Amino acid sequence: MANAFFNVPTPANEPVRAYVPGTKEHTDLINKYRELYNQPQIEVPLYIGGKEIKTDDKRPMSPPHDHQKILGYYNQGNGQHVEQAINAAMKAREAWANTPWEQRAAVFLRAAELLAGPFRDKMNAATMLAQSKNVFQAEIDAACEMIDFFRFNVQYMTDIYKDQPISSPGVWNRMEYRPLEGFVFALSPFNFTSICANLSASPALMGNVVVWKPAASQVYSAAVIMELFKEAGLPDGVINMVAVDGSTAGEVIFKHRDFAGIHFTGSTNVFRNLWKTMGENLDKYKSYPRIVGETGGKDFVVAHKSANAVEVATALSRGAFEYQGQKCSAASRAYIPSNLWNEVKDVLVQQVSSMKMGSPEDTSNFINAVIDKKAFTKISEYIEYIKSASDAEIVVGGHYDGSKGYFIEPTVCVTTNPKFKTLEEEIFGPVLTIYVYDENKYEETLHLVDETSEYALTGSIMATDRYAIELAVNILRNAAGNFYINDKPTGAVVGQQPFGGARGSGTNDKAGSAMNLIRWTSMRTIKETFVTPKDYKYPFLG
Repeated sequence: MANAFFNVPTPANEPVRAYVPGTKEHTDLINKYRELYNQPQIEVPLYIGGKEIKTDDKRPMSPPHDHQKILGYYNQGNGQHVEQAINAAMKAREAWANTPWEQRAAVFLRAAELLAGPFRDKMNAATMLAQSKNVFQAEIDAACEMIDFFRFNVQYMTDIYKDQPISSPGVWNRMEYRPLEGFVFALSPFNFTSICANLSASPALMGNVVVWKPAASQVYSAAVIMELFKEAGLPDGVINMVAVDGSTAGEVIFKHRDFAGIHFTGSTNVFRNLWKTMGENLDKYKSYPRIVGETGGKDFVVAHKSANAVEVATALSRGAFEYQGQKCSAASRAYIPSNLWNEVKDVLVQQVSSMKMGSPEDTSNFINAVIDKKAFTKISEYIEYIKSASDAEIVVGGHYDGSKGYFIEPTVCVTTNPKFKTLEEEIFGPVLTIYVYDENKYEETLHLVDETSEYALTGSIMATDRYAIELAVNILRNAAGNFYINDKPTGAVVGQQPFGGARGSGTNDKAGSAMNLIRWTSMRTIKETFVTPKDYKYPFLG
């Protein structure tokens, strides 16, 4: 045993590669993309207790931008496989929980270095293929943010462990940060490969064992994550990946005595139903489960009359349409003062009209496909609703074509109705709704922004008037867990802007911070007295 306190490597944000056409990094990544696209069809197994398990239910994996192309198949599991994953996790639990913290840290620090080096192109290319991300969106997500999660989480873990109580004379007080007594269920979305990795990795770093269910549309890149974990030396059974229907997983997991917590990113309605199910089963659990979730958003941009119109337009075009608006933080509603609207509109229409759309293989394409047919249908129905409305109009975009890939033009509409449907409901696609307000009713509009949506994830204020900024900061205090000043409401960086929101947007446990990691611990206070009393009498008794 190593009898020492260890300093972990000081974390720093992974530099983002630019992928300028003609550079080696650009050529290498596109070559890897083409290699994965053209290779023989692959088969993604279930990963349970270190074993790769195949089933009779094979389901195809296709790029959203080329949905007739079959990249391979993944194995769909059932309830028995979920049981096996739980059993494998619980079998691994004691050894992993007793593994010294520095050994757990080393696994994920190694994963970070592997991803920064030999795994980088493969992880990015898999994300480009599976989730239709352009090279830059893949880089900031699948490479940089995942690396940052691993490195910074190790630092946060040591910060937590160092937080110890004071001791009075003759007493030594200690705080022990135990992993939860059971397994954690990680339920991840399609849109961020880094989030998918972190939902399972952060509980595991703190000594927990995990059953991970990725989204069906993300299984292709999820398999690369499991390859990375294995290469980094993560012991068998610590993280088990099962591709199953949500209801199938829930039927087993939420009735299991050893269920200890859920780490979730997804829709608000799904999260609410999960919470309700857990509440109905509380008497079955060994301990009250930890519930950590980041859910929906209806994220806003509010421009003050003092704002720069070009800056506002650029914040909207980037904030709303990067990754086709499929970010929980994407700008989906904007409030523009009447004095700026004409200029903002002109610049925004020009910028959006210039956005090329197509496959991620062509890196001149800013817009790629939405994730699947279900999303394509939902988003296109919203666009048709806007077209039919008497109190709204589309100023740019509005077309869609699902024949080859699920392509939807970035669409901007303006409405005269401050409670218009697309100002209130989460669309999760490339649709931005703008409400033009009387430039002299700024404070009234801020209250409108606060009251319009059930969500409170991200938002931004654009202004040069410092008093206007301060007013927005105060009135919108509870409207966003991540609040931006003179910037788009997206792009949170690990270690810089811990991410999460409240209201209908989640539990605000802030991924990318120590606040999230501490949720995966159960603390034990230890008091040791060095000279134990031998008489019950206190001095006041005389």
